[in-house]
Amino acid sequence: MQKQRKIPQRQCVGCRTMKDKKALVRIVKTPEGEICVDATGKKSGRGAYICPNAECLQKARKSRALERAFEAAIGPDIYEALQAQIEG
Repeated sequence: MQKQRKIPQRQCVGCRTMKDKKALVRIVKTPEGEICVDATGKKSGRGAYICPNAECLQKARKSRALERAFEAAIGPDIYEALQAQIEG
């Protein structure tokens, strides 16, 4: 009998619900301090996760959830990259 592997869960910074890690978009702050969208989910650094929908992105932007998660200012280019990833 094989043991079922546990699916990693992460919390969306927008809606604050727990979802499967693979269902979320990862934003990462690299050790160098650069903040970018992590399409692979494997970049090293501090990660934050968001649902791939516009409502969660708006909530996260309004509540400044990403700024709090990374303790850094987040430029509009990051939000634009997230928006593009969610839409396409």
